[in-house]
Amino acid sequence: MRRLLGVDEPDFGHLLDDMVHRDAGPFPAACVPAARYCLPRVEPEICFRLARPLRGPDITVEDVLHATDAVAPALEIVDSRIRDWKITLVDTVADNASSAGLVHGPWTPLADVPDLAAVTTELLVDGEPVASGSGREVLGHPAAAVAWLANTLATFGTALEPGQVVLPGAMTTAPSVRAGQRAEARFGGLGPVSVTFV
Repeated sequence: MRRLLGVDEPDFGHLLDDMVHRDAGPFPAACVPAARYCLPRVEPEICFRLARPLRGPDITVEDVLHATDAVAPALEIVDSRIRDWKITLVDTVADNASSAGLVHGPWTPLADVPDLAAVTTELLVDGEPVASGSGREVLGHPAAAVAWLANTLATFGTALEPGQVVLPGAMTTAPSVRAGQRAEARFGGLGPVSVTFV
């Protein structure tokens, strides 16, 4: 994603209640109105649900895993108000890190999932494979991105709290989607998640 967008460091935004959709699976997929977005794309991610606070600095991958209650397969809907996604890091900060929505599947207790760095995903649009990747694509381990976030938030005097949901970052590139299309991500060890844009 950093190569795709020309951004050379992580950033973060906020997930609000009205941005979150549940995919009850297997069919039909969660449905979201395409008109809600400008130039939507989808990113497969491993979604974290926290049971304990994470207060930086010095949060580690092990701290994140200890604080995590469960994980879920997820598709983040990213969007941009900037024409043709010609964005810089400043633009992503101003635009909520391009975050516009979250579709997640069932939660699985962390103790019941494989090593998150080794979890693979295949991303399909209208049934056609478009990208694949693994948890290692996210700063080497998805929990490393959550640790980065907790440590970054500490510089602002805030923290990640129990019950909060965290998206650590994309495991593949992010294809554009439009009304009438269905996106699905199939995660090894976590199962699928899908969304239809209506």
